[in-house]
Amino acid sequence: MEYNSTDVVVDRLQLLRAYGYGLCMGTADALPGVSGGTVALLLGFYGRLIAAVTAFTPQRAVDILGGYRTERRPRAREALLELDLGFLLPLGVGMATAVVLIADIVSSLAKSHPVAMFGFFTGLIAASAITLGRNLTFTTPGHAVTAISGAGLALLVAADLVTLPGSGPAVIVVAGAIAVSAMILPGISGSLILILLGQYVFLSSELSAFVRAIGDLLGGGSLAAVVDPGTTVVLFVAGGVVGLLSIARVVRAAMARRRELTFVFLVSLVAGSTPAPLTNIGQTHAWTTETITLTAAWAVVGAVALFGLEYLVGGFEPE
Repeated sequence: MEYNSTDVVVDRLQLLRAYGYGLCMGTADALPGVSGGTVALLLGFYGRLIAAVTAFTPQRAVDILGGYRTERRPRAREALLELDLGFLLPLGVGMATAVVLIADIVSSLAKSHPVAMFGFFTGLIAASAITLGRNLTFTTPGHAVTAISGAGLALLVAADLVTLPGSGPAVIVVAGAIAVSAMILPGISGSLILILLGQYVFLSSELSAFVRAIGDLLGGGSLAAVVDPGTTVVLFVAGGVVGLLSIARVVRAAMARRRELTFVFLVSLVAGSTPAPLTNIGQTHAWTTETITLTAAWAVVGAVALFGLEYLVGGFEPE
């Protein structure tokens, strides 16, 4: 099959479009407000995203790996097409670009202006819960119990009453699995999960350090400087892959069977997470009148930004 110049232009435009989608989705996921899944819904590629992610199966992986044998290459090519890599790869690169850029900003602001940044995040989360909550209905006692459960769990985690056991590599893998799964769900942000788990600033700093170390290495820097943050990034990505291939499927199955209850739980989890960023402020600042006022002011800015975005796009609907 031959391609003419028009086909090449179309292919390039499709790649650029997918990359742009990734930038938008990655930006949303890197900030604890609108989720990447919601952005995918708004931009109209959520169905394709879920189809591509759930297309990853052990059998297709075996088919692709068997492509080194001539007689199995047709099936390997077929499996690659079924995975929609022409869409997923540029989408993933776009997401990675946005996450890296925002991670560097977060890492810097967490040190220089923690009150402003986490106050802003508090407003984003609160406004996100309000905009998503408008679309929910509570018609049965089950809805109320589910909402209380979701909000209560988030509040317990935010108050450090429920935490991941231990620390180190295992926690990073678990955080990656849960956060990356959340990234493709409408209504909840992966970065919000990381804030709840107390890993957001740490992982942002590690990613930023890893990118800087890679840049320094290309300029003659030390390989040792790449290893520590690089190990953290690899562990997080490994957990994320596990999450995409397992947890995301479980949640998608729950949404297919009990859609309303699942979204009530997710949105309630967002609502209960509102005070989570405040714990980061409390670690570095005493809660004086000045601190409270500044935090509240930045929370208002965050809420206004979210409501403004909602107005521009015509509303957020977790469906």
